[in-house]
Order: sequence, then C-alpha cells, then structure tokens
Amino acid sequence: MSGGAGTTTAKGERRRAELARAAAAIVREEGPGALTHRAVAARAGASLSATTYYFTGLDDLLAAAGEALVATWVEHARTVAAQVAARATPATQPARERAAHLLVSAVLPPGDDDAVRAHYEHLLGAGRVPALARAIAAGRHDLDAVVAEVVRLVGADVSPALVVAVVDGAVVTALTEQRPVRASAAALLAQVLPGGS
Repeated sequence: MSGGAGTTTAKGERRRAELARAAAAIVREEGPGALTHRAVAARAGASLSATTYYFTGLDDLLAAAGEALVATWVEHARTVAAQVAARATPATQPARERAAHLLVSAVLPPGDDDAVRAHYEHLLGAGRVPALARAIAAGRHDLDAVVAEVVRLVGADVSPALVVAVVDGAVVTALTEQRPVRASAAALLAQVLPGGS
C-alpha cells in the first residue's frame, strides 16, 4: 500500500480503496478543489480519522483519487475490448464507421454527454494539481495499451495516439457546440481510419 500509515491487511486495502473511490467521485463530480479529508469521509460513510489513517495528506489522497479515476477508465476500455474480441474474427472486421464507434467507446468513459463533460473537466483540472496529474499520467500507459488492442481488433492501421487525439478534439468541439458527443467523435474519427474520406 502506498501512502498513509494504514495496515496492509486485505480489509485495510479494501477500506483504502473505498476511500480512494469516494475521493475519485468527488473529483469527477465537483473537481479537485472540492477534495478534502472531511468530504471523502462523508462520501465514504467513514470517520475523518480513517482518511488520515490511510492517507498521509491531501496530496496522497489526490494521487489515490487519480489512480481510481484512471482504473475506472481503463476497466471500461477493457470491457469494450473484450466485447470487440468476442465478436471479431479475421474474416469479419467491422466496417470503418463501426470501427470508429468502437474506438470512441474505448476512449471515452461510460455514460451520457454530461458524464463525458465531467470526465474532460476533471482531466483539465488535473493539470493544475500536480499529485492528481502525476497519477493520471502514470495510469495513461494502461489506457493507451487497451486502445492499441482495440485498434488491432478492428483492423485499423492507425496510431492509438492519433485515435485518442482525434477523439479528444472532437469531444471538446462537440461539448462546446452542444452537439452529440459520441456521434460527432465517431464521424470525425471515421475520416482518419483506413478508407476514410
């Protein structure tokens, strides 16, 4: 266990993970500025002393929140990859538009446009909070690896980094112009996939 003076028992690890998920929810819903030991304790239904037992300070709590946010993001991408793998065979690769939708699903978090907006707001906010930014950057490798696997599964000859960049740009534009996020991102991404126009 990183951080606090807490125990390394399975029960202690579960409690720390619960607190980290509560911290992640606060960051996702209210932004990094709303994260306090007291807010996490209230969200998790724990005592204030629990947060100070498992986390050495606010930076440690922010890092745990970042790790939990990335873990949720990566887990969703893995679910998409598993669904693609279950349906894919070498002879039946998805059409370009279908491939674009699958890649968008892997890159974006689950949920509606409001959930995607919150996701991007927390990513932007993380850049102003060093502990949170470091945690997200450290976990980004895992997400990139899953996106690379989805790229391979859909038979797209394109860099995973380009996929993420196109989706990010399309999402920001769609959110600022109040257009459907996933459809807008997929339409733009389809243009850079093999056979796109």
